[in-house]
Amino acid sequence: MSLHRFYLPPEQWAHDLWLEGQEAKHLVQVLRLAPGEEVLLLDGQGRSGRFAIAETAKKKARLILQEEQMAPAPESRAVMALAFSKAVRRGFFMEKAVELGAHAIWLWQGDHSQGKLPADAAESCRGQLIAGAKQCGNPWLPQVEALTGGVDELVRRAATVDCRILPWEMQDTVNMLTPRLAGRPGTTVYVIGPEGGFSQRELDSLRAAQFTFVSLGARVLRCETAATLCLGLHWWASHLADPAE
Repeated sequence: MSLHRFYLPPEQWAHDLWLEGQEAKHLVQVLRLAPGEEVLLLDGQGRSGRFAIAETAKKKARLILQEEQMAPAPESRAVMALAFSKAVRRGFFMEKAVELGAHAIWLWQGDHSQGKLPADAAESCRGQLIAGAKQCGNPWLPQVEALTGGVDELVRRAATVDCRILPWEMQDTVNMLTPRLAGRPGTTVYVIGPEGGFSQRELDSLRAAQFTFVSLGARVLRCETAATLCLGLHWWASHLADPAE
């Protein structure tokens, strides 16, 4: 039987510690775990640890480290640049992004975005990311950034990555996204536009920044569906012995 998983910020990691806040409340009051039982803690930076419950109080639990592991950093890293839109189901996408191993998530302000990207958008997603990590056991949490400067800021942030991919709805004029392109070693950024589509200015800027335009097929996908598909293909391709197969 797998252990119940909890999140602990890396700066709080210790051999002997008190788990507090919502995580402790879930352990003590919801799951009603008792001293002597074991749990698994994740710090979101690749570290996981098996801890024994030493004692519990109403709103906290004392845990003692039994075994610690450090996961190797992935060789192939996917960054998802998702345009902000009020219609996007961000909670759903954030959990799937963790499950599929996203390295980072950039929320960016598109010319046709429905609404304005909130300054606290990155922080507001943290709870959903943690929930996804606990559900699937991924020891790495994606770094989330809010790019309020639109496509200009996006282009600057993507300048140093190894591969830049732009899925585009005009599928008749571009090639399909394939395992040969997705999942390469290094960092790949995928840019998904808002529900209203890319503006011509944005397309010109991204083309000038040497983004590779690709198709995800003939169907019109919601933003979060397209983003999840890209991450899934990247994860799958990065685990193939030969992506050309």
